[in-house]
Amino acid sequence: MKRKREMEKASELKSAVEELSLMAIIIKPDHHHHHDPNHDNDGDDGHNCSDGHPAATIPTRPFLHVCSLVVQILDKIGPTMAVLRQDIIHNIQVRVLLDHRLEAQFDVDPSLYSNLVEILKKESKEGSSRKRDSCSKALLWLTRSLDFMCSLLQKLAKDLNQDMEQAVEECYNTSLKLWHGWISSAAFKVALKLVPDNTTFVGLLKPKDEANDEILKEDMQALISLLVPILQDIHATLRLYGLDRLKAT
Repeated sequence: MKRKREMEKASELKSAVEELSLMAIIIKPDHHHHHDPNHDNDGDDGHNCSDGHPAATIPTRPFLHVCSLVVQILDKIGPTMAVLRQDIIHNIQVRVLLDHRLEAQFDVDPSLYSNLVEILKKESKEGSSRKRDSCSKALLWLTRSLDFMCSLLQKLAKDLNQDMEQAVEECYNTSLKLWHGWISSAAFKVALKLVPDNTTFVGLLKPKDEANDEILKEDMQALISLLVPILQDIHATLRLYGLDRLKAT
């Protein structure tokens, strides 16, 4: 209860850092070895790669909780993120996406699907990975939106006073633009004009009683250092399942 009250007082940024710190304890040190979806031996429980190493470990429930906090950070960008959402999740809010796709699959068998990779494996076997409403595509677009956020926070951690419109555009160009169709890209350019200035955005990221910019920078760096390795792991897993090059339809 005490931890819950403390998280309620903290900013989404601080809460995400705390959750990621706990998640890092759950993930095994050798989690960077990935399961080969084309290699399945009889009797194999699906948790080992062809070289015998454990498959990737991406704890489902903790990861989705972190994502819900990160989405709240993205929302602070305002209408621009709303435009990105349309293409990322096909007009379904991220919160609903998580609850009704990934979390719903987790609830089917928590012991089996406690690792997100097992959900990818299941859909790969069923041939449903590339369907519009698959958990695999949901994870792909969610991961890309997290790439965008990490890129933006990296820029802000270096300089909180930089031009927000320019920073958001540069991060979009390097993380999401490649995968978007021309309609989403055009809509983004319009929404870009509605990005809040850096003072407003930075103020939204801080807890109400926090005035120290250096503490905010430390929180940003902490989040980046914890989240980026997990995203790299997810991208490597998506590549194994042939999902990493999918574009918006």
